[in-house]
Amino acid sequence: MHAEVVVVGAGQAGLSAAYQLRREGTDFVVLDADAAPGGAWQHRWASLRLDRANGIADLPGMPLTGDPAERASVAMARYFADYERTFDLPVRRPVAVRRVTRTDDGFALATTGGTWTARGLVNATGTWSRPFWPAYPGRDTFLGRQLHAAQFTQAADFAGQHVLVVGGGISALQLLVELAEVTRTTWVTRRPPVWRTDDFDADAGRAAVALVEQRVRAGLPPASVVSVTGLPVTEEVRRARARGVLERRPAFDRMTPTGVAWDDPAEELAVDVVLWATGFRAALDHLAPLHLRAPGGGVVVEGTRVVAEPRLHLVGYGPSASTIGANRAGRSAVRELLTTLRG
Repeated sequence: MHAEVVVVGAGQAGLSAAYQLRREGTDFVVLDADAAPGGAWQHRWASLRLDRANGIADLPGMPLTGDPAERASVAMARYFADYERTFDLPVRRPVAVRRVTRTDDGFALATTGGTWTARGLVNATGTWSRPFWPAYPGRDTFLGRQLHAAQFTQAADFAGQHVLVVGGGISALQLLVELAEVTRTTWVTRRPPVWRTDDFDADAGRAAVALVEQRVRAGLPPASVVSVTGLPVTEEVRRARARGVLERRPAFDRMTPTGVAWDDPAEELAVDVVLWATGFRAALDHLAPLHLRAPGGGVVVEGTRVVAEPRLHLVGYGPSASTIGANRAGRSAVRELLTTLRG
C-alpha cells in the first residue's frame, strides 16, 4: 500500500494536516491507532466538561458547537467524527504504526494493518499513549492504589480515601480540586507552583511558544506546558485556595508500604491512593529506527520539520502541542513538506 503522504495520528494536529492535504489535492492517508474518532479527548475523565477543558480550539474549516456543560470526551469525539466525515478524510483505524524505516524514495511503515510506503510523513502521535511515571525508591512496595491521570475516571471512585496528587500541571490542579470535593487530598509538586495572575494574551502566548522552540531547536525534549504558561487562577481555584486545598508540599524522598516519606525532616504520610498527574512524553518510539534523537534527548526541529530528515514533520510536538498551535502547524507542515517533495 502506498500514499504520497502518510499522516500518523488523527487527533487535532493530524486532522489539521489532513484538512490541508485534502485542500492541496494530495494523495494521502491517515493512520490512527484508536478504534474510534476523538484522538486523546475520547479518553479524558468523565467529569471533564467542555467549559472546564483547557485550551480547546476549532479545527480548520468547521467550528465546534454544542453545550459547554457537555462531557468533553463525548463532545470532542462527535466533533472529530463529524469533521472526518464532512471533509471526507481517508482515516484508517485501528491501525497502529510500529516501526518507520527509510527507503530509497521515502519511508516504509510497518503497521498492525500491513506495510505502507510514502514519500513524505507527517507524525501527529501526540503524548497520550506515553504517560510518565516517575521513579521513586520503594514505589513497588506501596500497598495502596497507584494510577496515572490518564487512568482517572471520576472523583466518586475515591470517596472516603486519602488521595495524594503528585504533579504541578493543569491536569493535576483540575483533578485535585475535583477530588477535594469528595475526599481528603494532599498535593505534592517538585517545585512551588507558579500562578498566572495576568491575562494570557497573544503576546504571552508568543513568548511561551518561543521558549518551547528554543528547547526543541537545541535538541532537548519539550518542556511541560505549565513551565512556560503558569497555572491559571480561576474562580474555582480561588475557592479551593480558600478551603486550604492548594497547600502544596514538596516532593517526597521515598515511598513506603503505607504512603510516602520525607528524609529531611524525617516524616511519613499515610495515604490510600497515589495519583500520578505527572504528564506525558512524546510518543515517538516508532520513529526510533530513523535515529533522530539528539544528544540532549529530543528531536531537533525547525518549525515542524525534522532537521535530520526534511521529509518528516512533527506536528503536535514542542511549540505545536497546543490545539491552536496544532492547527497552524498542520497547515505550515503540509505546505513545507509538499514543497520539499515537489522540489
